[in-house]
Amino acid sequence: MEEDKLKEINKSRYDRENSAFLKIFLGYAPGVGKTYSMLNEGNRRLQRGEDIVIGYIEDHGRAETKEQIKDLPVISRKKTMYKGIELEEMDLEAIIERNPQFVIVDELAHTNIPGSKNKKRYEDVLELLEHGISVLTTVNIQHIESLNDIVEKITDVVVRETIPDKIIQRANDLMIIDLPPESLINRLKEGRVYKSENISRSLDNFFKRGNLTALREMALREAANEVDYDLKNHKKHFEIRDEIKINEKVLVCISSNPKSSKLIRHAVRTARRYKCKCYVLIVDCTHPLARKDTPEDLKTLERNKALAIHLGAQVVERSGDSISKVVVDFAQEKGITQLVLGHSKRTKLQTFFRGSTINKILKEAENIEIRIIPYT
Repeated sequence: MEEDKLKEINKSRYDRENSAFLKIFLGYAPGVGKTYSMLNEGNRRLQRGEDIVIGYIEDHGRAETKEQIKDLPVISRKKTMYKGIELEEMDLEAIIERNPQFVIVDELAHTNIPGSKNKKRYEDVLELLEHGISVLTTVNIQHIESLNDIVEKITDVVVRETIPDKIIQRANDLMIIDLPPESLINRLKEGRVYKSENISRSLDNFFKRGNLTALREMALREAANEVDYDLKNHKKHFEIRDEIKINEKVLVCISSNPKSSKLIRHAVRTARRYKCKCYVLIVDCTHPLARKDTPEDLKTLERNKALAIHLGAQVVERSGDSISKVVVDFAQEKGITQLVLGHSKRTKLQTFFRGSTINKILKEAENIEIRIIPYT
């Protein structure tokens, strides 16, 4: 059911003029101000005469968050008995019946009380969207499914509640709510995030400065990726040929040359400098005049691949009768901004008949910074 819902509504942003609007306020930790910002926007929409209600808000006892509710209409929560305890949950049916233009739904990754119509709150949100109700919601970066294992390695905390990445991709608007880690730690110490009895434990665990810095970088990068995705869709929709690039992306082309390791290290250092992805492309040239690799060449190529993987690069293998075309096509496909090449291994005879690969790439690759690295 979940996958069917996602497939049904996961369309390009430019094909959704008549569909419900989803805006996600993304943060990197509790207390950065996601709910506050969401409520602030809700009030601005209310003042403009838009029909907006609160479906669910968790203020965590924060006075400034409570104050932001102001005149926003609130849909009463649904009370449910679970193991002899009365619990409150968002009343999905009441919201659908009320049918507002917008609804505010906090904590997108929340797990619903057993017995609820949907297991997860994001499924409730998908259902609201299907009914044509636009949603403002919040989530932290650690709840995105594909980042779950990375977050655990960084923080040593297992995050149980996650949302599929396609929910982020479905968003019409992704707003990053940013706050420097030092400011967040100060807020925590002042008791503006958690109650006093939880502050010391939080500072020793999840709220360590190193954890927050890493999570913040992940959140900023996720937002940048979505901007890059939007620009690609914009280019495609309006048939804009020039590549518009926001994120740096590095590509290095290697061969069985033992000195390709120099190119790999150079490319990886460049990618680290820009904190971006590094691709290593290996092209199997099928042209009849192409030089054939010897068994020793193939062993060297495997060592080069192993080095690239060890350094954290993504190795991609393609084939074609024109190396330059394969390289340029791949660079355009991935939105590469920096291309690292080594000197060609072609003989004078091959160059005479087929031309220079580097010269062809220089001619065909538009809007890409190209670095030619000597093997010496």
